[in-house]
Amino acid sequence: MDKKYRRAVDAAAIFSETDLSGRITYVNDQFCDLFGFRRDELLGANHRLLNSGQHPSEFFSAMWRTIALGEIWKGEICNRSKDGTLHWVDTTLVPVTDEATGLVERYLAIRFDVSEKRRLLHSLQWRVGHDVLTGLPNRTYLSELLDQALEFSRGENLPLAVCMLDLDGFKAVNDGYGHASGDRLLVEVARRLRSIVRGDDVVARLAGDEFVLVLRHVCGMDELHAALNRVLIAVSMPYAIDGKSIKVFASIGVTLSPWDNEDADTLLRHADQAMYVAKQSGRNRFHLFDVSRDKEVRATYQTVERVRQALASNELRLHFQPKVNMRDGTVVGLEALLRWKHPQRGLVPPREFLPLVEETDLIVEIGEWVMGQVLTQLQQWQQAGQGWPVSINISARHFQRADFVERLRRMLELHPAVLPRMLDLQIVESVAVENLAHVSACLQACQALGVGFSLGGFGTGYCSLNDLKHLHTQTIKIDKTFVRDMLDDRDDLALTKAVIGLARAFGRQVVAEGLDSLEHGQLLLRLGCEVAQGYFIARPMPAKRVPGWVRSFVPPPQWQSRPGGQGDTAPL
Repeated sequence: MDKKYRRAVDAAAIFSETDLSGRITYVNDQFCDLFGFRRDELLGANHRLLNSGQHPSEFFSAMWRTIALGEIWKGEICNRSKDGTLHWVDTTLVPVTDEATGLVERYLAIRFDVSEKRRLLHSLQWRVGHDVLTGLPNRTYLSELLDQALEFSRGENLPLAVCMLDLDGFKAVNDGYGHASGDRLLVEVARRLRSIVRGDDVVARLAGDEFVLVLRHVCGMDELHAALNRVLIAVSMPYAIDGKSIKVFASIGVTLSPWDNEDADTLLRHADQAMYVAKQSGRNRFHLFDVSRDKEVRATYQTVERVRQALASNELRLHFQPKVNMRDGTVVGLEALLRWKHPQRGLVPPREFLPLVEETDLIVEIGEWVMGQVLTQLQQWQQAGQGWPVSINISARHFQRADFVERLRRMLELHPAVLPRMLDLQIVESVAVENLAHVSACLQACQALGVGFSLGGFGTGYCSLNDLKHLHTQTIKIDKTFVRDMLDDRDDLALTKAVIGLARAFGRQVVAEGLDSLEHGQLLLRLGCEVAQGYFIARPMPAKRVPGWVRSFVPPPQWQSRPGGQGDTAPL
């Protein structure tokens, strides 16, 4: 190499030359400075003098094959200096050929020290994957570790426990002693967790006081419970932080793969759900995620969302069931009943979907939709010279809203042509007695708007005489379970008689639900109940069929007999 080029290379890089056998024939000052050798120690020595042992033999074999063929090789090599220090160098190896023969005669090596860059990169990579405070894997790295653990466990058919741990009492430490003390507490918790898990288990910190444990090779529930109890005990031992004795506890949620056969993110979410159950049950305990229960919850959620879609897509329908005076055949009112016109399943009854939405706010949206539909239908009937009061069943969640009365008032204002008394709101007895004061006040406020009220399902909610006194409903409805069996069950007969007697005593109208036969009607009439509804009278029907049904309805002649008449032969 000419002197001018060598001077340029010497100024810019760590430079050396070797012969074909790998003996060093030239090094520049930068080479000697970096690796700590004198020049006379290097010249004539084999390049293996710098071998760090960090690369496999195949690495160097491939490198030598490349340059022996006269091709340039580039890559990063870890070299060892005289004092044992490792240096990573970005290396270019250039084979030099004889101009006359074209054969390779020596090799040039141009190196740049990238050790600091690699240390910085390693530090950055470590920070990306680790929590700086505790040194534990963070959420990002945990996802990779959990995927690896799952792949191994499924391949070896071994169970795996994913545990979410949350500290109970940590906020009080932060508030009472400051965040610095809280941080030192987290560091100590991390140290304890690392000390009690096995080497191939994982301890990670998500955020705040939330930690994740991935326990591999869980051999049975007894072993799992023992491991979790060890964690609880370790976490709950007192901590000496800044000269103060501090106690915290842990709530742990656990899910087990393969019984919970989901991906890593879902397993973490299930463990989190179980952890909140443990927290709600009291501190210093663990809770195992219930896979079968979760399936039920997911099925419920899916149904709720499908019903929400049905409401938005106008798939819900109202059918109306007449309430008639059995004695004279007068239709005294209708009850609005919900149906779902499913695109594939056809008409779906409410028992198949309403119970699943009654504990959600969707039931409020449905309730207000029903109210609006009924008021619109009443207005249409009224314009056609027809009209029957319509009862609407109001759910507990809907009726107990603080703004129920105000929203009802606005709904009535949107239908000014409809007389409020044509709307009858029905609440079940069990809802009424749960919060009597609120229900009574709300009932009176609604009645002040002119709206009627019925107490449905009577006999099932343990309503006392004092409760009934304060519930000023116009109508009491005998629950259909008593009416249905009163012909054969003396207790149901006795209850039916008692409800009718109470209604008379308090001056309320009484309506019997679930009338299924001629004989049921005869017995009810003899007991003093003249108004009923049920399949024997009419099944619920679309609004357009109601007027024609009313015109054609004729009660059975047996019902028209007065007490003491010829038809009065059934025993009471």
